[in-house]
Amino acid sequence: MTIPEFQRHKRDKKKLIVVTAYDALFTRIVEQAGIQAILVGDSLGVVVQGKAVTLSVTMEEMLYHTKLVVGAAQQARVIGDMPFMSYQAGCAPSPSSLQGRS
Repeated sequence: MTIPEFQRHKRDKKKLIVVTAYDALFTRIVEQAGIQAILVGDSLGVVVQGKAVTLSVTMEEMLYHTKLVVGAAQQARVIGDMPFMSYQAGCAPSPSSLQGRS
């Protein structure tokens, strides 16, 4: 799915199916089901890591799992979540979320 297709869905008030995946295996399963978009959510802290809450998920963990999903996705658009407190109010990302990124 392309960005213009997302925009058309929004404009036309069409529903968009988004499913969460954290790795290559589930990405393939989701794509075989014809899902249009995949969310890599910080919920991986609970689902994958077995933690009680998502608050300790790091940017590095999110990037790792997002790379796994992007590497396996052939058709679906991938949306990567940002962990709690990795951004701030306003348009500019927090300095801590930019360190070591290019």
